[in-house]
Amino acid sequence: MTAIDTPTMPIGAAFDRMPFSRRHVLIALALFIAFVIESWEQLALIYVAADLGASFGLDEAGIGLVLSAVAFGMIPGVLIWGPVADRIGRKPASFWSLLAYGVIALASAFAPNAATLIGLRVASGLALAGVYTITFPYFLELLPTRTRGRAAVYLSIGWPIGMLAAIGASVAFGDLGWHVVVVASAAAGLWAFAIKAWVPESPYWLAARGRQAEARAVLRELGSPDADATFTVAGTRMGNPLDLFRGRLRKITVVMLLLNFAFNWGYWGLQTWLPTLLQSKGLSLDASLGFAALSALMMIPGYVSASLLTGRFGRKKVFLVYVVAAAIGGLWFATASTTWELYAGNFILSFFSLGAWGVWNTWNGEFYPTALRGTGYSWATASQLIATALAPSAVGAMLAGATGFTATMLVINAFLLVTALLAMPLPETEGRELE
Repeated sequence: MTAIDTPTMPIGAAFDRMPFSRRHVLIALALFIAFVIESWEQLALIYVAADLGASFGLDEAGIGLVLSAVAFGMIPGVLIWGPVADRIGRKPASFWSLLAYGVIALASAFAPNAATLIGLRVASGLALAGVYTITFPYFLELLPTRTRGRAAVYLSIGWPIGMLAAIGASVAFGDLGWHVVVVASAAAGLWAFAIKAWVPESPYWLAARGRQAEARAVLRELGSPDADATFTVAGTRMGNPLDLFRGRLRKITVVMLLLNFAFNWGYWGLQTWLPTLLQSKGLSLDASLGFAALSALMMIPGYVSASLLTGRFGRKKVFLVYVVAAAIGGLWFATASTTWELYAGNFILSFFSLGAWGVWNTWNGEFYPTALRGTGYSWATASQLIATALAPSAVGAMLAGATGFTATMLVINAFLLVTALLAMPLPETEGRELE
């Protein structure tokens, strides 16, 4: 094809006829494990919290501070890494973030006191924020248009897998102490080299930076029949946070920030204190861990069902139905009078809330053009992490104040209803090309 007859098209159009290939499967595996690691890091210490508290003489408030420390580090971290990923690329941001996390996590295993441990966990959160922020936008920018939603929802299954791994580690290594769990977390940082080897740079990002030849090379690798075109991109400045609040993006950004906070508050308010809440209902610690493990298993079919439905009915409808259904399950869980009702209510809550999360992780990454996708997702993640940091302490305070299981759960559940209301004005993105 000569320079004269080379077609010009938006970069998103190069993904319309692209098949989902074995190369995409390898990319999915690399980023899936990265998401498992992200889940593991945020959940692992929850299930060895008793040993952690005994080691440093911490009460519930002190334990809550340690558990929240990673989120405290990730809040500024995501706001830094998102624009960085928009400017230096998705691949180097993911690699250096995950590698730095592994090094700092290893150091935290040898913390001599609680203050040092908290400081190192804040630093590990600052490092992990890069790969945490960019995993979904990165994956979206490598997928064919018609399978983007379904495949990205499957990526979310990494969350319950990480949760199960954290529970398994606490059962297998709990007698050896919390240090062993943290060392295992540090070893996971080596997965950065798998991402470097298996995941190419985003063609969207390459085209936005004017690196047309490299974008074409990646598109050929991904099997696009339109890889020889000249690609155009949205003309927004790369990684400028102020552009999130200009023009048509302003309303989307404000609603998106509020929704991320409400949705994550409801989730983390429950997950952080689930073993304690269950013990208040008469379950032993071992039974509580088994309950949490079964809940994680119920998340997986929730993700799968949402993945199958989003391509047919769109992101918005599936998300709204799943959030409302999760709220109904949460109400049943909150008012349960028997162990059977506890299980049934929480399984419904887990099935639908995590299915909704799978849709949201995809939908949330499709609102912004390439030049702002990392930055927009970073602000979304920061809003989630503020909720992650506040919810454990807030729920802990409610429990310390003898609020009780039912009242605490009803407060947590109210955030799901707020989430559904906030989602209503957001635009549908199913089947649309990324800008």
